[in-house]
Amino acid sequence: MKNFKKLKVWQTGMDIVVRSYALTKLFPVKEKYGLTSQINRASVSIPSNISEVSSRDSSKEHKYYLQIALGSCFELETQILIVERLNLAEKNLIDELKVMIDEEQKMLMSFIKKL
Repeated sequence: MKNFKKLKVWQTGMDIVVRSYALTKLFPVKEKYGLTSQINRASVSIPSNISEVSSRDSSKEHKYYLQIALGSCFELETQILIVERLNLAEKNLIDELKVMIDEEQKMLMSFIKKL
């Protein structure tokens, strides 16, 4: 697990970051310190915590950081659902991101169960 960049779960997390930033670029300026900031921070937290696992030795620590990544994933999903309800972006962009987040959640849960 030392080379986190080869993990599909990390790669998908990075794709989520890119997609999240692209989505928040479309938001009104008034959201810069609101949803934009929250979404960007939550998305960055996902692959960041997955990579943190690679520096840890115990499976207990691995599980801890993966659970933080999973929590950030659920937080991001909630924020995207808020964006959807507020009609801040096109439905197809929101739907694409929701699919990616769902896939990431499943991978993280599976990863955690294996530990």
